[in-house]
Amino acid sequence: MISFIRGNAVPTYLWADIDMTWAEEFRQKLKAAGVKTTVTAILLKAIGIAQRTHPDTRTAIYPWGKMVTLNDIVAGFTVERFVGTQPAVFFGAIKAPDTKSVEEIASELQAYGSADFKEVGPLDVQDRFNNMPWLFRRFILWMGMTFPSFRLKHQGATFGLSSLGKFGITSVVPPCATTSTFGIGTVEDRAVVRNGKIEIRPMMTISLNFDHRAIDGAPAARFLQDIIKLMEGGLENYVQGNENSSSTSSMTSSFT
Repeated sequence: MISFIRGNAVPTYLWADIDMTWAEEFRQKLKAAGVKTTVTAILLKAIGIAQRTHPDTRTAIYPWGKMVTLNDIVAGFTVERFVGTQPAVFFGAIKAPDTKSVEEIASELQAYGSADFKEVGPLDVQDRFNNMPWLFRRFILWMGMTFPSFRLKHQGATFGLSSLGKFGITSVVPPCATTSTFGIGTVEDRAVVRNGKIEIRPMMTISLNFDHRAIDGAPAARFLQDIIKLMEGGLENYVQGNENSSSTSSMTSSFT
């Protein structure tokens, strides 16, 4: 299915390391307040905010070269669930992660990971899809890849994220399922140089697999750079109850 979805994409890769000091401190503050969250929830919000000023990263390319920029930011991610005794990978979606609180995002992630399939619409749809005849499934995928309105109704993710950090994996490069697809590994203590001194910091490697037909290398690098800045403290301005009031222009100016 992945090979069908990515079609004629030209996957290109970037890697970077994020200093997770601020993110881990923020997560501990939430934990002390009785709110359990994850690195994934924080990162989904950061990517969503960064996508506001990088429209190319949410531009999908359809057959015959038609390019469609998706205006509504939607976070896509993989989630492993068991169907009977067999593990299976499903695709989750969270709308407007750029305006939702980290707590709200974490709550939706938890539902995807543990709630009954019938209680989570996208999981229920995918479970029924997996039980359809092969030819019918191919036809539905073709409809989604050919007609933007059909795809938006059933899978409107503007970016994707795959995390294998809980397995202790350092990094992962996921397939190019969307124009911008990220992979993250575990957060681990590493020796880094800060102000000419060696320090131990919690670090996380992030990869970006982007479709070079829609994004050039330099814009993709700036997009990733903005995400890193948000994760290293810039997100502070968006998690103090003013996510909706923080303007795109203020975010851009803080990164220049």
